[in-house]
This record gives sequence, structure tokens and C-alpha cells, in this order.
Amino acid sequence: MSIRVLVVDDQALVRAGFRMILETQADIEVVGESADGAEAVEVAARLAPDVVLMDIRMPEMDGIEATRTLTNVGDRRAGSGSEGPRVIILTTYDLDEYVFEALEAGASGFLLKDVRPEDLVQGVRVVAAGDALLAPAITRRLIAEFAGRAQRHPVLVQDPRLDRLTPREREILGLVAKGLSNSEIASTAYVSENTVKTHLARIFDKLELRDRAQAVIVAYEAGLVAPGSPAARD
Repeated sequence: MSIRVLVVDDQALVRAGFRMILETQADIEVVGESADGAEAVEVAARLAPDVVLMDIRMPEMDGIEATRTLTNVGDRRAGSGSEGPRVIILTTYDLDEYVFEALEAGASGFLLKDVRPEDLVQGVRVVAAGDALLAPAITRRLIAEFAGRAQRHPVLVQDPRLDRLTPREREILGLVAKGLSNSEIASTAYVSENTVKTHLARIFDKLELRDRAQAVIVAYEAGLVAPGSPAARD
């Protein structure tokens, strides 16, 4: 089965360029295009894409609000509602000021608009497979953001969702939040990479998370990781 993609950008040339690149792949199908967030929500409901390439700055409804609507973040946190498509944010700069907001809204990762064709294709495949598309620099930005929040609003009560996790799973979640890759976690925890993947699958299931991006957010919001914890190197 092919990966169904919706391209959302207010610039027709950008949409056309992404469509041209993606449609050269046998396993990817561009099912539609939208010029703004409101239209994207309407089109996605009709076409049911697997992945949405979403610009941030658009008229009518911006990419962050559209992402929040498409991924059903509010409903899922309340324990109801089904998952929407996975969203990749298109940005001009890899440290865009809206990075944190977009991830909190349910985005699964980021791609620069001048991304190489092969990286665009790989990014779509990675997100469609259920993983997050986060560069180490983005993870570090998240950590810095949460460190600042924790200083302003210290966590007084541990998130009860963490009670669902075993001690080992809490340890693995903490290492993910520090920005470590699966191989680095395996080395730190003295387990195999396959064991790390198994732990992560259970963590995502127990905490009802979509991917690694949301895992980082939950770990910091729950106070599982202390501000200033070192992140992995590039």
C-alpha cells in the first residue's frame, strides 16, 4: 500500500515542487494539496492522508492550529478520539520559533523547505512508519524550552500517567527525553537496541503517545527529567 500524502502550503510553487519529488516514488501518492490550514482540515477529512506536509505561516488558519485539529491532540489527551494523520512541519529555519508549539500540537517532526529530495522522501517514510523526525538540534531546543518552563513553573505533583510504567520503562523514557538515540540508550542501559525498541513501544502504548516527539514532551511536563539534563551530541 502506498503512503498517502497531503501537501499544505500557501505557495503553489512549493506544493508543486514537493508533489513532483514525491510522485517519483512507487510507494508514495500525493492525494491532494491545500493552500491554507482551514482547507487542509477539510481536505484531510475527505481524503484521509497518512502524512501531511504542513507549512506554519498561512492565511485563514495557521499550520499549528491545523496540526492540532488534524492530530486530535485535545481529544486524545482526554482519553477519547482517534489519531489523525501524522504531520511534518515545513519550516524555513531548523530552529523556527514555532518548533515547540508545533510539537505540542501533535507534529511528528520537521523538514526544511529546501530539503534535499532524498531526505524529503525518507522523512515521509519515517513518519508514516510511526517514528519521529527530530534532529538533535531540535531535541536540544525542546530541552532548553522545558528547562525554562520548569524554572518558572516547578512541577509540584508527579504526573499520574507515569505510574503505568515499570522502573525500567521510566528510565528509558528519561533517556529519550535527554535526546539520546536508540543506540545510545542501549549503551547507557546495557541492553540491546531491540530491547530498547520493545520498551519504547510499551511506553508509547501505556502513555498513549504517537512517537518520540510526544515522549520528550510528556517526560518534561511530568517532571521525570530535571532541567539542565545533558542532551546527546550531534
